[in-house]
Amino acid sequence: MNNSAEHTLSKVPEVTLIFWIIKIAATTLGETGGDAVSMSMNLGYLIGTAIFAAIFLLAVVAQIRAKRFHPFLYWVTIIATTTVGTTLADFADRSLGIGYAGGSTLLFALLMGSLAVWYRSLGSVSVETVSTPKVEMFYWITIMFSQTLGTALGDWTADTAGLGYGGGAIIFSVLLGMVVAAYYWTSISRTVLFWAAFILTRPLGAVVGDFLDKPLDAGGLALSRYSASAVLLAIIVACILIFPQRAGKTSGH
Repeated sequence: MNNSAEHTLSKVPEVTLIFWIIKIAATTLGETGGDAVSMSMNLGYLIGTAIFAAIFLLAVVAQIRAKRFHPFLYWVTIIATTTVGTTLADFADRSLGIGYAGGSTLLFALLMGSLAVWYRSLGSVSVETVSTPKVEMFYWITIMFSQTLGTALGDWTADTAGLGYGGGAIIFSVLLGMVVAAYYWTSISRTVLFWAAFILTRPLGAVVGDFLDKPLDAGGLALSRYSASAVLLAIIVACILIFPQRAGKTSGH
């Protein structure tokens, strides 16, 4: 009976309201934390990316080797993807001169390609199938692309499109609201809606993070990147401790 129960449990958390709250806080932390290392510490985007990529790889290996779902390990890995996504997108957009539009287009193509290969290989991209190392690899690669895309898309919306951080936050909040409405009032695939929401929370976190730490004359609040990151991390830890998360159930694949 215990073995059967084990096989029905996923390596990722059950998707609930608290999951999305932590996800948004984590993506916002990714922006402020990534900027703290690359800008405030003056290490630059390339070195910042190397540091966070190393953390990401270590976290993913630990996550895949784990025998069961561990909330803190899972969210450390998510934070690692969003911080490396921040510095990597900034490096491509700014240092390599690809630009926000070009970077967003390239990353969107990579994200769709990752989902397509995952689906072609295993027949499903549902998070309910994340219980084997192979599926986990697809899961984390897809998340990595989505987090990097979110940074580029958030910057493109706030800067190039001229909507500012507040305007960008409103746009992505409205789009997320539309996904929620579709979840409750349409029969659109729950898997499609999950990935749409997962992708959209990243640019929302990116513009909120920029709003917190960018200079006043750039439309931000000019808060310390270190302080903002510490507060966001405290919120995430508090949410995990106060609202214990359970592993999601698999669909039997």
